[in-house]
Order: sequence, then C-alpha cells, then structure tokens
Amino acid sequence: MTKRQQQQNLSQSRDSGYTIIESLVAMIVVSVLMIAIAPVMAFSVATRVQARRVELATQAARTYIDALRAGAIKPTDSGFPIPAGGDLAGARVPTLPETYCVDMDGGNCNPPSSTTDFRVQGAWLNQDVTGTDPTSKGYQLLVRVYRADSFPDVPLNQTPKTATKQSVVGSGLGDRTMPVVEMSTEIPATGAPSYKSILERLKQPR
Repeated sequence: MTKRQQQQNLSQSRDSGYTIIESLVAMIVVSVLMIAIAPVMAFSVATRVQARRVELATQAARTYIDALRAGAIKPTDSGFPIPAGGDLAGARVPTLPETYCVDMDGGNCNPPSSTTDFRVQGAWLNQDVTGTDPTSKGYQLLVRVYRADSFPDVPLNQTPKTATKQSVVGSGLGDRTMPVVEMSTEIPATGAPSYKSILERLKQPR
C-alpha cells in the first residue's frame, strides 16, 4: 500500500468518526429539547381537556335549569334543589343522593366514578317562609356542577362560599373537590304569580 493510499484511508476514517460524533450531538440536542417541551405539551393537553369539561358542565347546568323551569324535575324527585338556608352562596356541599345526574356516556351514571358524567347540585332560596313548596312562589336557584368521580370517595370542599371555583387557565385537569361550574338564576312560580308574591320572595329578612 502506497503512502497516498494510507493518507486517503486515514482521511476516510476521520470523516466517519466525525459523522458519528455529530449524530450523537444531534441526538443529545433533540433529547434536551423534547425534555424541555414535554411538560408544556402535557399541560396544554390537560388545559384543553379541562376547557372541554367546563363547556360540557355549563351545558349540564343549563339543562338542569331548563328542566326545573319546565317542571320536569319535581320536589319529590331525587336531585331537586335543597334548601339553601339563609345564604344562597353559602349553601352546603351536597351528598350523592341530593345531586342530579347528567349522563354523558350513556351508562346511566354507572359506575359512580365515571370521568365523563356530571353531578348537578341545586340549592333554592325563598325569603317568604310561609310555605314549604318553593315551586308555588318561585325561588332563587344556585347550581353547582361537579364531576361524577367527585363522589363518593372524594371529600368535597366544605367552604364553597369562600373557595375559588375551578379555572381553565392554570387548573390542569382540575380539582375534584370543587365544582366545575357554578351559576345562579331565578325560577319563576308555577301559574301566574302576583307582584306581591314576588316581593315577598325577594325581600330581605329583618
């Protein structure tokens, strides 16, 4: 083998070595970038899931309100709003039998730990305490929508009045101890309520 051939072989060997080193460096750079991006991607997916959950929970709350206004849910039915006491915003957290199930997956809310179904709590307030049936005079309504898997093993937040509701931004997959959505509205009385009955219902106790 001539000296020229030896130099060519040495040059090819060096080129092959540089190619392997460059490949290793490229793999390390890509790995570092993936490690840096992975948490952001995971958080982004979790936020999208939570945003979709909030959207569906809002639909569940509106369905519940419409059912009450139409009289489809009776005072004797499970899931009818519970009395809020003297403070609508401070209504106590519900137990499972006091909630109304909104079935989102066709399983009739079975199992109770479903991650797609919702449990809706209603609480009513009527300052006119002369009757026990709120539907005859109308009432203020507080609606809280919980994830179905918040029951029965998760201890719900016991101070809903001072607690912060879930948020899409920064919530990740959310907190199961808190309602996904909370809203309030007015449910009119059945029939044709008089102006006096409305004043009696809305007046503040002395």
